[in-house]
Amino acid sequence: MVAILYNLRSLFVRRLTSLATLGGVALVTFVLAGALMLARGAERAMSSGGREDVAIVLRSGSDSELASSVDTAAVQALRAAPGVAAPWGEPNVSPELVSVIALQKTDESGISNLTVRGVGERAFGLRPTLSLVSGRFPRPGSDEAIVGQRVVGHFEGLEVQPDGVGGEVLLGKNRPVHVVGVFRAPGDSAESELWVDLETARAAFGRTGLASSVRVELSSASELGAFREAVESDRRLGLDVTSEALFLEAQASGLSSFIRVLGTLVSAMFAIAAMLGAAITMHGAVASRSREIGTLRALGFSRGKILAGFLLESCALTLGGATLGVVCALPLKWVEVSMMNQSSWSEVVFGFDPSFGVLFQALVFGAAMGLVGGIAPALRAAWLRPLDALRA
Repeated sequence: MVAILYNLRSLFVRRLTSLATLGGVALVTFVLAGALMLARGAERAMSSGGREDVAIVLRSGSDSELASSVDTAAVQALRAAPGVAAPWGEPNVSPELVSVIALQKTDESGISNLTVRGVGERAFGLRPTLSLVSGRFPRPGSDEAIVGQRVVGHFEGLEVQPDGVGGEVLLGKNRPVHVVGVFRAPGDSAESELWVDLETARAAFGRTGLASSVRVELSSASELGAFREAVESDRRLGLDVTSEALFLEAQASGLSSFIRVLGTLVSAMFAIAAMLGAAITMHGAVASRSREIGTLRALGFSRGKILAGFLLESCALTLGGATLGVVCALPLKWVEVSMMNQSSWSEVVFGFDPSFGVLFQALVFGAAMGLVGGIAPALRAAWLRPLDALRA
C-alpha cells in the first residue's frame, strides 16, 4: 500500500510532464471513442430494425437492391410460396423499386445521391418501427412523397415546413413529386430515403412492371427455411432469399467496418506517440527517483513490487487521460454526420452512439497504452541495484 501511494503521489509531484502525457492519451482516446461511436451509430441506424420473420427477395447474384430486378411474374409466384403470412386474407408481399437521384446539398458541399424508394401500401405495415413525424402519408397513385427525418433539410427540395409539407423533388423524366410528410424508422436506413408511390417510381425511372426487391412477411421466423427452399429451388424464378435482419446487417457492415478500421488506424498512429510520451514520463520518473527506489529496495520491497508500482503509476496516468477523452467524446452523441453508403451509392445520415461497450473499449485501450508505454521504465526501476541506486 505504501509503494502504491508513493507512486501515485509522484504523478502530482511531476505535474507538467504528467499533464502533457494525460493530454496526449486523452486525444487518442477521444479519436478512438469517436470512431467506435460513429461505427456503432451507422450499424444501429441501418440494421437494428431488421425482422427475422420478414424475407427479402433479390435477383440471384445481386448483393444490393440497386443491382436487383424482379419482374411481376416472379412477385406473383412469391405470393403462392409456402410460409407467407396473410394477416388480412391476402399474402403480405411488398414489391419495392429502389433508385438514386443526384441532388444539391443545402450546405453547399456539392451534389450527393439520395435513395428513392417506390412502395405500395404494404411497405408501411412491414416496418413496425416506422411512424409519421409530421404531415401525412402520400395518396396511392399520386405524385406525392414522404421523406425520412434524417435527410430533411440536407438536400435542396427537402426543406419541408414544420407540418411536413412543402418540399418538391424532381425524379427521372422531369417528373416532380411533392413532399407531404416526414417519417421516422429507427434501425432502418429508410430514414435517409425519399418514398414515393411504386407506380410513380416505375414511370419516372422507366422500369414498368419491375421491382428491385420484394419484402415478404412470413407466418413465423421458422418458416424462412421452407420459403427459401421453395423459391431458390425454382430455377425459372432465379431469386435469392435472405432474412431482413441479415440483409440490413450486411448492408451496414461495409460502412461501419470502414469507419471502425479507419478510426482504429488513426488512433493507433496517435497511440504510438502517446505511449512514447508515457515512456518518457516514466523514464524521467525513474531517473529522478533512483535514491528513493534504492531506499525502498533496502527496506525490503521486492523487484516485483517495484515493477508493479511503476506499472500502476503508468496505467493510472493513461487511464486518467482515457477517462478525460471519453468524457470529451460524450457530447458527440448530439452530432449527426452524412456519409456515402457504397452498398446503395447514396447518402446515409446517422449519429454517434455512445454505448457502454464502446466507452469501455476506449478506456481499456487507454489503460493498455499505459501498460505498454510503462513496461520498459518499470523494468529499469525494478532491476536497479540498491547500492547503485543509493549512490546515484
